[in-house]
Amino acid sequence: MTIDQERLDLAGTREFAIPGEGARRRERLAAYNRQVLADLWEEATSTARLPESGVALAIVGGIARSDSGPLSDFDLVLLHDGRSMSKSAIGELADRVWYPLWDKGVRLDHSLRTPKECRAVASDDLTAAVGLLDIEIAAGDALLVAQVRQSIAHDWRANARKRLPEVLESLRIRHERHGDLAHELEPDLKEAAGGLRDMTVLRALASSWLADRPHGRVDAAYDRLLDVRDALHLVTGRGRDRLSRQDQDAVAALLGEPDADALLTSVVQSGRTISYALDGTARRAGQSQRARTLRSGPRRPVLHPLGHGLYRHDGEVVLGAREMRRRGPLMLLRAATAAARLELPLGPSTVSNLTQPVPPLVVPWPEEVRDAFVDLLATGAGVRQLWETLDLTGVVGAWLPEWAPVRSRPQRSPVHRHTVDRHLVETVVRAGALRDRVQRADLLLIAALLHDIGKIAGVHDHAIEGAPVAGNIARRMGFATDDVELIELLVREHLTVVELATRRDPDDPRTVAALVAAVEERLDILELLVALTEADALAAGPKAWTSWRADLVQRLAQHARAALDGRTPRPVEASEPLAQDIRSRVTDGAPYLAITPTPSGATIEIADRDRPGLFASCAHLLASFGMTVRAARVRTTDGIAHNTWRVEAPLADLPDLEQLTRGLQEGRRPRRRAGQAAPAGAIPSRATVVPGASDDALVIEVRALDRPGLLGDLGETFAAQGFAIRSAHVATYAGQAVDTFYLTTTGDIAVAPPDVARLIGALIDACDGACDRRV
Repeated sequence: MTIDQERLDLAGTREFAIPGEGARRRERLAAYNRQVLADLWEEATSTARLPESGVALAIVGGIARSDSGPLSDFDLVLLHDGRSMSKSAIGELADRVWYPLWDKGVRLDHSLRTPKECRAVASDDLTAAVGLLDIEIAAGDALLVAQVRQSIAHDWRANARKRLPEVLESLRIRHERHGDLAHELEPDLKEAAGGLRDMTVLRALASSWLADRPHGRVDAAYDRLLDVRDALHLVTGRGRDRLSRQDQDAVAALLGEPDADALLTSVVQSGRTISYALDGTARRAGQSQRARTLRSGPRRPVLHPLGHGLYRHDGEVVLGAREMRRRGPLMLLRAATAAARLELPLGPSTVSNLTQPVPPLVVPWPEEVRDAFVDLLATGAGVRQLWETLDLTGVVGAWLPEWAPVRSRPQRSPVHRHTVDRHLVETVVRAGALRDRVQRADLLLIAALLHDIGKIAGVHDHAIEGAPVAGNIARRMGFATDDVELIELLVREHLTVVELATRRDPDDPRTVAALVAAVEERLDILELLVALTEADALAAGPKAWTSWRADLVQRLAQHARAALDGRTPRPVEASEPLAQDIRSRVTDGAPYLAITPTPSGATIEIADRDRPGLFASCAHLLASFGMTVRAARVRTTDGIAHNTWRVEAPLADLPDLEQLTRGLQEGRRPRRRAGQAAPAGAIPSRATVVPGASDDALVIEVRALDRPGLLGDLGETFAAQGFAIRSAHVATYAGQAVDTFYLTTTGDIAVAPPDVARLIGALIDACDGACDRRV
């Protein structure tokens, strides 16, 4: 019987699905491998007189770590000190070791080296260096092997700062070549990102003493991949590492999984855990390297404030020391959003402080938490990394239990390149770039996150069955009933546009009528559904959004818009009567102010005699106290302006009424400071006239990237152009300001088209001047 056959027999076929059996199986295989080599050494040296020291058979790689598979190759090093035996004698000994293994069909990686040669090879070859870190004795002079292991480890630590860039570059090249366990339907268990070799690199980074590595979950993930690799060897009878489709059912059955999809899900989850651990450890190592390079005596950390007690430090977003006790969902989401906007990770201590234990959420979610969650979704590409952090730390599963069935679930579709959960996050990223097309960007982002939530095992129509699931989630999030129903509709119909456009004639009136009926004859829903369709297809991959499909969808959408022209909901001007106490106070010549605290800030009421620039003064006043306006209602009745502002106050405690009143009377403004360029992919500013919205006012809608001081700048622009704000409806959805203003002129003079054009241009300039106006 060959060695491979004996190893397969040791692996067995009945115990793979038993928890913990994998580790015991590998212990048996390791003991067998070492016994084989010990017997081989004894046989090889029985006919030759060996010196008492200076010669040894060493093992490296998986066989040295005792985690090799049933059919893994043997990685051996015949060590000699270069003095105890002649070159010819050591060469003959090597032949007596290698040839019997070849004759028995063992795949063999072998070398013959002195300790000096081991150090030289490790210095020149990164792969060899990482392998030699695990060198162990198989037979012969144990002291010689220990000396080599010690010298290799010493060199590795001494040169760690120089070798770190080489390690990171080798990772990048290998991952590009072999793909990612999280994305491949036929993953390479060893070489792909998140695979077995990444765990070896993780251990090597820890051995450099530049950074420690995480334990627990990452070790369990590694054991899972080893179990899958062992099962693959057994069912194929070969030492393969690629989990091919034709082998997945057999491997799944051997491991006790219900089907191949469940098997791939476990592989993806394990790969994600290892990748996350490796990324964090590599980042810690880089920080340690920079600290050693720059250290020239005691130095204090450089912290760049980001608001809410958060700071940017050494390539990460961290929580300030005084904020460590501020936990809860709102603080966690603010930290994640700040990191995602900068496309930086959260520091590990900050992650631990904010997620362990996972902060509970009351149901329905508080409005501030829901807004912060949508803000995170609106951050663009940075949300990918932060969502992964929240998912792997258990936050997503605790807040959205419905996420568990789609987590790491593979999609066996030729157009999809991601697992279901990663596709949902990618759709959010794509939808964020399209949110300027819709009235409610928050609903678009939530629908993007949940549109495939029904794509779970046993479901035939994931859109139909996923809609009520999405509705339940939206209801828990605290959305209004109308919004919940709209999210359900978007999820239920998210395939409708592309199916009608590609399977029917998009120019046929009946096709158009079908789409109009699906969106309940509402233009705002049509725009949401078309944006979701495009985001979904772009996230799936290039095969899902070809120029042909895009053209058909746009043609059908254009026909539907024409059919719905004139039916879009118009802004409704507020007409609530003023309370008597407010009217009386302002009539007596004093402004009225009231502050009602909320969990994240306050609702502030300001009423005063209407005058040019009052709106701008109020907006600048709030910004001067570090408040961020989330929503506002502004109306003018009988010469009295009554403004209701919902604000966040991240920079300081709320001002009291006396401070606010004094600031209003003094015309307090925020301090200006030089700003920075708008973030990549920022939504272009837009100001448009809303036709037919009012018989006696000019109605202007402004859309722009929200920022501190924006409302004040807009108010000043209106005043400078000779317009008074009769009422305003201000809201922020997913980081986008969507503000509607009802404007009048002195003496109600009709506004000429050139004046409107100048106003539009001035408003856009005010929005795009964010770089110079930030506070």
